[in-house]
Amino acid sequence: MDWFTAPEYGLSRLVFQRALAGVYLVAFLTAAVQFRALLGERGMLPVPRFVERVPFRQAPSLFQWRYSDRLFAGCAWTGCAVSAGLLAGLDGLVPLWAAMLLWLVPWALYLSIVNVGQTWYSFGWESLLLETGFLAVFLGNDEVAPPVVVLFLARWILFRVEFGAGLIKMRGDACWRKLTCLYHHHETQPMPGPLSWFFHRLPRPLHRVEAAANHVTQLVVPFLLFAPQPIATAAATLMILTQLWLILSGNFSWLNWITVVLAVPALELPAGDRSGPAAPLWYEVVVLAAAALIVFLSYHPVVNMLSRRQVMNRSFDPLHLVNTYGAFGSVSRIRYEVVVEGTLEDVPREDSDWREYEFRGKPGDPRRWPRQFAPYHLRLDWLMWFAALSPAYAGAWFGALVERLLENDRDTLRLLRRSPFPPDEPPRHVRARLFRYRYTTWRELRETGACWERTYVREYLPPTRLAARAQRP
Repeated sequence: MDWFTAPEYGLSRLVFQRALAGVYLVAFLTAAVQFRALLGERGMLPVPRFVERVPFRQAPSLFQWRYSDRLFAGCAWTGCAVSAGLLAGLDGLVPLWAAMLLWLVPWALYLSIVNVGQTWYSFGWESLLLETGFLAVFLGNDEVAPPVVVLFLARWILFRVEFGAGLIKMRGDACWRKLTCLYHHHETQPMPGPLSWFFHRLPRPLHRVEAAANHVTQLVVPFLLFAPQPIATAAATLMILTQLWLILSGNFSWLNWITVVLAVPALELPAGDRSGPAAPLWYEVVVLAAAALIVFLSYHPVVNMLSRRQVMNRSFDPLHLVNTYGAFGSVSRIRYEVVVEGTLEDVPREDSDWREYEFRGKPGDPRRWPRQFAPYHLRLDWLMWFAALSPAYAGAWFGALVERLLENDRDTLRLLRRSPFPPDEPPRHVRARLFRYRYTTWRELRETGACWERTYVREYLPPTRLAARAQRP
């Protein structure tokens, strides 16, 4: 079928595949480094406990049949290895069918992780990576030109990501309609980056321009993705520039990065040879069957987008094949942070020697400037932002975190920037206090060198100890 392929998008496919492999690599590396403390056999939310109560049909995963920390590590590091191979172009060195199977491996492995990841993996970029990764299975390699229908479906994902996010904003917090949300967002976002302080200090009229430009990019431009070239390329380019602006403004895991990746198939990049080999019949049948499945599964996400009760970041099937997306339907006006402290004293008092645990990404010491971590994702730091919004968000895991700190658990301490206690002398008590954080002004920054100013609000968790160590030996 002559219409089936689009040779002029060969370079776009190549860039898309290599960039997606890079995102996969970061995702698997994040899982490999952090899983023991979060999901391991002695983790805060252990996988074995989860699979005991959740059946396979609700959360398909390799770990439904068997779980061990060694098996999880093997899956995560295998995902890293396969992703690195795809990044290096391994799929171009094997037959078409083998390339498809090769792209299926990271998708299946990451699906197994996400479906047992519980709260730690409950965000939209996980489903977005899986949906995009499933589509990549059918893009082919150099043996065949890029299939038109798969390129179209990549634009369909990007459309839902952007348009869904735009709708959730217009239906949500009134500050989006008033163009005032960015008066607060750069200060109250989950994990600020090194430039977030400067973004917050931009003039307010520019913040209104930011908000208005966001509405245009998310509510108008997505429709242009389906226009003829070069309009589609211009629309995708504008989306990429918008995402790069967001990447500079904060740490949002790989959400912005994979959105950039999704825009690439809409770009008609210069290519020398615009002819391509004919697609084999079996390949055409497989691709069209997958496309029909995706179109069929798109029903619920479309209904959700059109609904006044639109929800964000939901999967409508356990394989995460077609999902609904959205971000920051509401924006916090005040930033709260949970500060965790420990003491070696047997009888804790307010004037005891309380030492603060330092997290890698979340604000703590007012003088410590935020760092850039994205696309790498600090899962504990991200959830600590939700814990500050309400203890209910942390009910399932915060107690386990405190217990691990009282034990000086090695895997948990590796998630932190620094523990104030030596490995052989764990704290006797741990407490948590809630503080209000705000960015300093230009003058305060010059005078104190601190980017944050914090004010004590209330006790979050009273001094807590391990029952087994009630008396010091």
